[in-house]
Amino acid sequence: MASKDTDRTTPPPLPAPLAVPVADSHTHLDMQSGTPAEGLAKAASVGVTTVVQVGCDVPGSRWAAELAAVYESVHAAVALHPNEAPRIFLGDPDGWSGQQRPAGGQAALDAALAEIDALAALPQVRAVGETGLDYFRTGPEGVEIQKESFRRHIEIAKRHGKALVIHDRDAHEDVISVLLAEGAPDRVVFHCYSGDAAMAELCAEHGWYLSFAGPVTFKANQPLRDALLATPLDRILVETDAPFLTPHPYRGRPNAPYLIPVTVRSMADTLGLHEDELAKAIATNTGRAFDY
Repeated sequence: MASKDTDRTTPPPLPAPLAVPVADSHTHLDMQSGTPAEGLAKAASVGVTTVVQVGCDVPGSRWAAELAAVYESVHAAVALHPNEAPRIFLGDPDGWSGQQRPAGGQAALDAALAEIDALAALPQVRAVGETGLDYFRTGPEGVEIQKESFRRHIEIAKRHGKALVIHDRDAHEDVISVLLAEGAPDRVVFHCYSGDAAMAELCAEHGWYLSFAGPVTFKANQPLRDALLATPLDRILVETDAPFLTPHPYRGRPNAPYLIPVTVRSMADTLGLHEDELAKAIATNTGRAFDY
């Protein structure tokens, strides 16, 4: 009998394929086991035929753009994660992917954002993100740096006509406040949506997309399912955020794009829809959101 620890490191089994292909609107193939080709093939075998590969720092954003240039099924999103901007500004070496980090300060942040700006101009880059605000992992000293970075990502997305992918953790009011103050791009995606039903209705009023991940399947997350129910069908996306946020019943085990059908079926049950109807809407919405 396998130990509990072994089971937690074992990838979940392949789900039954979706009849209507969908996209994983947010994944991190560079953080998953196996090669990107293997991960994409496994996903395609169950009807997940498109993924958005998301960068969180300069090296990861370069990697995303390079991967999307090779695979037609991959679209890239590039950005400095909200927690990355303070690290750069404050000269913290943590999380720099083993590369030489600049000394810090405004010049370092400006240089990193200039690289994101250049990547955002590439045709295979369909979005700027994940950007936004994260008050869970960054202390008060990083808040204003995060806000500056967020504002500049908004400007980059608007100037290049790309979607904006939002990371919002424990910062709902401030994220929306900055978006409205700066003027949101035409296409905005709230990645791994974590707000309530009232916020979902507000986002819908502005035409923003809400992308739901594994937590919508967790038994304790009825408020998140209520938010899903409050979201218009033409604004719903689905994602893995893999290797994180594996859906129930595989929570705690490695996540990957091939598990999207598990989340889609749970969402369809919540919405009272046939999975094919939801999958068709998600496929259309994702193409519209990321302009592909």
